[in-house]
Amino acid sequence: MYETRHLIAGAWTTGDSSRHLTVLDPADGSPVTRCAIAGPAEVGAAVDAARAAAPGWARTSPGARAAALHAAANAVEAATGELAAIMSAEMGKPVGGAADSIAAGVGTLRQYAELGPTHRGKALAGNDDAIDLMAYGPRGVVAVITPWNDPVAVSCGLIGAALVTGNTVVHKPSERTPATGHRLAELLAPHFPDAVLSLLSGDGETGAALSGAPVDVVAHVGSTATGRAIAAACARTGAKALLENGGSDPLVVDADVDPVWAAGQAALGAFANSGQICTSVERIYVHADQAEAFSAALVTEAEKWAGEIGPLVDTRLRDAVHAQVQAAAGAGARILTGGSVPEGPGAHYPPTVLTGCTDDMAVVREETFGPVAAVVTVDSFDVALERAADSSYGLAATVLTASMSHAQRAWRELAAGTVKINAVFGGAPGGAAQPRRASGDGFGYGPELLDELTVLKAVHLEAPPGGW
Repeated sequence: MYETRHLIAGAWTTGDSSRHLTVLDPADGSPVTRCAIAGPAEVGAAVDAARAAAPGWARTSPGARAAALHAAANAVEAATGELAAIMSAEMGKPVGGAADSIAAGVGTLRQYAELGPTHRGKALAGNDDAIDLMAYGPRGVVAVITPWNDPVAVSCGLIGAALVTGNTVVHKPSERTPATGHRLAELLAPHFPDAVLSLLSGDGETGAALSGAPVDVVAHVGSTATGRAIAAACARTGAKALLENGGSDPLVVDADVDPVWAAGQAALGAFANSGQICTSVERIYVHADQAEAFSAALVTEAEKWAGEIGPLVDTRLRDAVHAQVQAAAGAGARILTGGSVPEGPGAHYPPTVLTGCTDDMAVVREETFGPVAAVVTVDSFDVALERAADSSYGLAATVLTASMSHAQRAWRELAAGTVKINAVFGGAPGGAAQPRRASGDGFGYGPELLDELTVLKAVHLEAPPGGW
């Protein structure tokens, strides 16, 4: 069984607390990790140490910070197999997929190592006897609170961007993947001075204590409920809240596309990582002319995916997903495939296709976060676009269409941070998006993340009377 500790002021410790939690392998329910829970004393000590280390790290040259991040990326890459095994044991993603996710995290570390030294201010046009400039500087101490569904890649992005811009970091990984976070910290931390990167293992109380601590930024990827609690805490402390929260991402299938191809896209969006991706397809609006052929093809795709996906992260989530499916069926939706809890141990759930769904069903209105494709039939593209936009969320959306005018309308009118045309996943690596509404606030990726984690200072410099 894996054991986690806290990294505080450059030292690994279990702290003073005797509280622990146990993570179960979602594949079979066996214990996999014993996680030490950081209490207020450990949170305070980690934040104090990060605050003390912040001035020295901020004065470190951008090139030296970038070199440290490159070395850290190499260490993570070398340990990909080990890290993937831990990640798979804790959250259920097959090892191959976990390794791909870790590779994405390594790439993100290297991206920020390259971008960091180029992130500069600018000179301003002022009087000839003065110097005026806009200078960037680190914000200070960044609390990074990360999710379980992509624990390495997300952590690498937020931690890498914060460190390369001269901030110190206190990282609290999800209580569902604490050993993954622990091992990642073991790989990253040796490449930085003591207390530049700290780790706190723990549960929701640990995260709440950290988000309410005297830090300068709380960067969070996870649920909307947690994001709202963090925003409230930051409003009290004055810290900046950088949030990517949940979503209920729509997919629109226009009347003029191949229904079999569209079903393949829908299945990829709904079933990849067992539906446990922030930008998973949660609700599908299909034109009535396509509905029958599309639904039949989607069932075929779901049956192909049945042998490929891993379990959900735990039985609590599996039961919540199943409850949404059963409620939809009780309200008139039709289960074409899946929709039942398999016998045996673990948190497995089959790829599920529902038709006859309506917008008032929780499986459409809320974030399901499981391998469920909820299909809503509409009479026109106008109606599909209108209903896709009618959501309290605004993370991402996808439109499948052969019409350029429909594609242009879609990306202009859909109030989502990311709009994808004719591909549920993909995009250039430098892309950055701003989630809307309950899905969060601020850039969480791309070069713009460096802006979020730094502050601009206006500087006016002129000589005193008589000169220097």
